[in-house]
Amino acid sequence: MNIFLLLMLTLLIIILLLRRKLQIGFCMLAGGIFIWLIRSMQPADLVTALINTFSQYRTYDIILALYFVMCLEIELRLSGALTDMVKALRRIFSSVKLLLAVMPAFLGLLPSVGGARFSAPIVEELSNKLTISANDKAAINFWFRHLFEFSSPIIPGMIMACSIAGVTFGEFLRHLSWLTVLAFSVGWLILIRPIKVEHEVKPEETAAELRHENYGLILSLGSVVSIFLIVVFGGLNASTATAIVTIAMFFVLLAVRRFVSAKDIFIGAFDFKMIINIGCILYFIDLLTVTDVLNEIVTAFQNSPLPVPVIIACVSLIIGILTGMSQGHVAIVMPIVAAMGTGNLDLAGVAMAFGVAGQMLTPTHFCLIVTMDYFKSDIFGTLKSVLICEIIILTIFSIYSYFTWSI
Repeated sequence: MNIFLLLMLTLLIIILLLRRKLQIGFCMLAGGIFIWLIRSMQPADLVTALINTFSQYRTYDIILALYFVMCLEIELRLSGALTDMVKALRRIFSSVKLLLAVMPAFLGLLPSVGGARFSAPIVEELSNKLTISANDKAAINFWFRHLFEFSSPIIPGMIMACSIAGVTFGEFLRHLSWLTVLAFSVGWLILIRPIKVEHEVKPEETAAELRHENYGLILSLGSVVSIFLIVVFGGLNASTATAIVTIAMFFVLLAVRRFVSAKDIFIGAFDFKMIINIGCILYFIDLLTVTDVLNEIVTAFQNSPLPVPVIIACVSLIIGILTGMSQGHVAIVMPIVAAMGTGNLDLAGVAMAFGVAGQMLTPTHFCLIVTMDYFKSDIFGTLKSVLICEIIILTIFSIYSYFTWSI
């Protein structure tokens, strides 16, 4: 079967199952099994993919990072620090709409899948007096969390891209950082500007209440900044850094008389459904590998008569959709970019822009899963706004690249 027909049928199966409100993990698993039936039907491939999924470090790093972020969110929420932070921020900043965009973006600096789960309750708190649907809340949280995919020095995909493509981070940053500004502007236009905000009369607060809110602000933002510093300067991965801060925060909250029980934190954060979803999606990605689907996609485009930039754009978009991770599309596409011209900023930029667009439009993206799980939103309703934003960004990027391409 033609590889692109196979992908279309697989996506159709996944979409039909999602329409029936099945768990995302089971929908992706069904898609992976369909690919295996068409491409292989060898039981050994199913076993190999399963072993790969649960023997790789990334599986446990993703699960543990998400778990400890959920622990941290429970600590801050039950201690009241999260609510106090939102109150303090609304007092400091006059625009709640600005906060809706800025807070997920700030937390997006955390190089962890769990960051989307941490920013979700903040978006919920900020919007609790606004008329915003669950789909729009999820889209806001998901979109603004990923603004720095093109400009953060600790995003794994950016680090890998620079290393493989043979470009320095400074060069790549200067080449692509304008996309972060564009993504913020487009997100504001599509997601934030339409929100109606009624004039709010702020209640008078005592000095003690103000101090309490400020302490909550320090505790909440301090925990996020601590994770960031540990990852950047301590060289630890996201799951380890989050675990350290979560455990430390338990004792900090005890010391400042905001005690939260260990049972509520560490048992309350356990989400079996989320673990199943993550496992099924990673298994789907490994099935794509063992059945050689990813390599065949790349080969098909390499043998096509399309211009090189179009090939890179198409492959990056498709691989981004299939893997849902920046490391995924970068690891597969950037070696092709390097082979076609090491240090070619234009080609590397195309690969990154279209790869990120792909990972923003797929149910294999873990941030989308945890966001929808929190807001109980619909995948199609959530991704509708995201799709509009990506079409605008890719159109502008393509036009800009066409007129500025280095010969």
